[in-house]
Amino acid sequence: MSNVYVIGGGESKYGELWDRSLREIAVEAGLKAVENAGIRTKDLNAIYMGNSLGGLISKQEHLSALMSDYAGIASEYVPSMRIEASTASGGAAFRQAYLSIKSGEHDVVMVGGAEKMTELYGTEIIDITSSLVDREWEAFNGATPAALAALSARKYMMDFKVKKEALAAISVNDHANASLNENAQYRNKITIEQALNATPIAEPLNLMDCAPMTDGATSVILASEKYVKEHGSKGVRIMGSAISQGPFALHSRKSFYTVEPTIISTKKAMEQANIKHKDISFVEIHDSYSIYGLMALEDLGFVEKGHASEMVENGIGINSNLPVNPSGGLKAKGFPYGAAGVSQIYETYLQLSGKAGKRQIKDATCGLVHNMAGSGAASVVHILGVD
Repeated sequence: MSNVYVIGGGESKYGELWDRSLREIAVEAGLKAVENAGIRTKDLNAIYMGNSLGGLISKQEHLSALMSDYAGIASEYVPSMRIEASTASGGAAFRQAYLSIKSGEHDVVMVGGAEKMTELYGTEIIDITSSLVDREWEAFNGATPAALAALSARKYMMDFKVKKEALAAISVNDHANASLNENAQYRNKITIEQALNATPIAEPLNLMDCAPMTDGATSVILASEKYVKEHGSKGVRIMGSAISQGPFALHSRKSFYTVEPTIISTKKAMEQANIKHKDISFVEIHDSYSIYGLMALEDLGFVEKGHASEMVENGIGINSNLPVNPSGGLKAKGFPYGAAGVSQIYETYLQLSGKAGKRQIKDATCGLVHNMAGSGAASVVHILGVD
């Protein structure tokens, strides 16, 4: 089984894109990726699309066919399919594309992620996003994604004597990095004081602890080692890929603040990549809520459980020992559910290709990407590196 490479990517602006449809932003990202990779649409063997809530929000199912047709490639009869795995849909779609090439079935595959979150608002969007948790046992009893994150935060802060400043530091870092990302939804820097004094959402989480509702799309192009060598393409290698699924509801898990699927996926991906934590240049983590950022750094193995607060307080910026979320993370770059995992991959591709501009991490050779479903029912971990 040969190596698989990411050879290009592209994305739309992230934000509240009132004047643009789901199909428009998805096709924009896809065509940019094709151009950036130096291929033609006729070179594509398959398309995998990550989308979580398109049927509920945009009232459109069979999105993969819609995107293929609207992009003008339906006449080429390229197999196209949608992958749904909650907020890990993008990462799951990327993994399926990777496996299709790894198996020898395909040589060139597009992975797209797209979501249009702002078509609904208020109680409507809260109800729909709550479909990503256990509807019968959690949502029916009033639990929302924010409420579940708050439960994890309260338990975590109590057990480890962690102050709110540690959660705020995650958001401050995201905004600092997003200020350098022209496609980010929020490019404003914030202070610890602003993060601490924001509007309450679900105690102890406030507005600055929660990723926004975002419209956005990102696509990347994967290619086999054979294709890369034959066409002289440049790319970054997928060194490891793993996904793990655990109990759905938060109350069914061993811990409120340990995500076992993240631990398992990380171990598998790092074994495939044959690397240690010290070899990783930066990470893109799934911080839909700031508490999940702290939990991820621990579950990924960069620091012991309960000690992520010390890590973030010592600095996780672009020039730190382990830069976190150089893209701006879900909090500041934005959080279009189905696109988030692909967005993280695209940022990793840019960093490892030396194309990240003002937010470029010096001498970056290996990046770890963590995409999580809901409150932690599943996690996808990918490791990319330069040969």
